[in-house]
Amino acid sequence: MTDTATLSRKAEFPGLLSDTGKVWHYLDTAATAQKPRTVIDACSRAMGADYATVHRGVYSRSADMTLAYEAARRRVAAFIGAVEAEIVFTRGATEAINLVAYSYPNKGRVLLSQLEHHSNIVPWQLAGWQVDVCPLTEDGRIDLDAAEAMLTPDHTMVAFAHVSNVLGSTLDAARAARLAHSVGAKLLLDGCQAVPRLPVDVAQIDCDFYAFSGHKLYGPTGIGALWGRAELLDAMPPWQGGGSMIDQVTFERTTYAPPPQRFEAGTPAIVEALGLAAACDYVADIGLDAIHAHEAALVARLRDALQPMNDVTVFGPEDSAGIVSFAMQGVHPHDLGTILDEEGVAIRAGHHCAQPLMAHLGVPATARASFGLYSDESDIDALVKGVERTRRIFG
Repeated sequence: MTDTATLSRKAEFPGLLSDTGKVWHYLDTAATAQKPRTVIDACSRAMGADYATVHRGVYSRSADMTLAYEAARRRVAAFIGAVEAEIVFTRGATEAINLVAYSYPNKGRVLLSQLEHHSNIVPWQLAGWQVDVCPLTEDGRIDLDAAEAMLTPDHTMVAFAHVSNVLGSTLDAARAARLAHSVGAKLLLDGCQAVPRLPVDVAQIDCDFYAFSGHKLYGPTGIGALWGRAELLDAMPPWQGGGSMIDQVTFERTTYAPPPQRFEAGTPAIVEALGLAAACDYVADIGLDAIHAHEAALVARLRDALQPMNDVTVFGPEDSAGIVSFAMQGVHPHDLGTILDEEGVAIRAGHHCAQPLMAHLGVPATARASFGLYSDESDIDALVKGVERTRRIFG
């Protein structure tokens, strides 16, 4: 991906341009991605001229919207190498993980890791699983050698982040699947940070569940997806009740629809589903290999710029995927974030919903710059300029 192509991509995202035409240096894509015009237009059409309910109306527009909604499911499924019957639309990855934590019938021990987002910790605790924690390697990857030694037949689930939202470290997902299956456990992957920047094929990985959110994938908020193997979804009871997820209802007994409808109670997020499908198409058209290469070059450039600063600690592996977390000695990340905001640079500052990882790193919080397909070298230059200004202020 060339600089020219990158700059033209930035122009496709209305949220990156102010009324005066000044570019906003947005480096918080890991929290939520800006939306391209094509996604905004898809949502606008779905909410306007095309809008109707789905799965209920016999009138033509409702039938057309039902077809569009289910076509969106097919497009989302194809994006991760799945089939549509195995894609459950959820409100996001958080709901997808909760769904598995509560509905998976064979609860037992679950192996998590030290770098997990709270959304891949708290649901397992609330649902009554016994939690074990896999340590990290020195450079911030999930230590699969340690996982192999820890796993026992008592473990019925392994739940790991495919890409860390703090360190950008990428899991060897196929090996994690082999290790989980070797003791009879299933593997759930939190793919929130992976799907916007890495090609994902659930069949090739051989995982059992895959969860991701739409808003980090340049799509709308309030929509995400859970992929699960058909036989596993078939064996899971619904975790919410209401319309659309039923077969027959009486006051004495209710039977349920097959997956995925079994897990989609109530009127679905119709507009958001179409927006998510448009986002998948947009990213697929650009190419995930190209996006990953582009972000890798930006990560290397930023790490190279920060490394010589002896008062800055950079966390995570050299080949982190689209994310650079760092801390400045004597400067709280919130102060750094405030000064950067004055420079027109937006980063994330805090514990990133990963407090156990912060404890492992020995810091209360980090500053995090995260890239998207619209990021370019000017964003890094503005960030480094703001960091240098902060050093002078606190120096």
